[in-house]
Amino acid sequence: MKFTQAQILDFESLYRRNFMNSITGVKSAGLIGTVSTKQQTNLAIFNSFVHIGATPPHIGFVMRPTTVDRHNIDTIQSQGFYTINHVHTAIIEQAHQTSAKYDSATSEFEACGFTPAFKTPFTAPYVKEATIQLGLSFVESIHIKSNDVHLVIGEVKEVYVEEKYIQADGFIDLAQAATVGIGGLDAYYKITPLARFAYARPDQPVKPLEN
Repeated sequence: MKFTQAQILDFESLYRRNFMNSITGVKSAGLIGTVSTKQQTNLAIFNSFVHIGATPPHIGFVMRPTTVDRHNIDTIQSQGFYTINHVHTAIIEQAHQTSAKYDSATSEFEACGFTPAFKTPFTAPYVKEATIQLGLSFVESIHIKSNDVHLVIGEVKEVYVEEKYIQADGFIDLAQAATVGIGGLDAYYKITPLARFAYARPDQPVKPLEN
């Protein structure tokens, strides 16, 4: 089937949202943890993370238009620190519940059954139940005018991950860590490895990497 842009824009709004969110494929699932100046913790699930660079180590995520209250982005910008916590198979229901529109006085940690973990000297809360945890400092927010969204970029300051998940070359085995992916806005997928390949070079056959 072929769909033109005109047809897509003519879709019923929920149908169009599901169609366009799932057409890009399976994305990473992470919980962003913040704490306000009043020590109010907040937690929200995102599926728009993108690797920006390794030197310095920067990660970005897309924040939808702030036409409604999005207290986590306000806290990130005012406090300067936040965490990204991988969602794994045992916590998908709790993680999904953080997408509910709680008011700013309600902590999603408490409402959704997560434990905030503060690790000195980092000021933002980690999700204790997460197997992979990243602590970031806010770098910049880039306004993408065409869709009125913001690309929020943070610098990785610390990472917590069990040694057994890290392979000899630094590759993190997400399947062993039971990290999940998100298709669309509400479908969760297990990660099953198929293969790793050596660095590709012109006119040379692709070489599989052994674990």
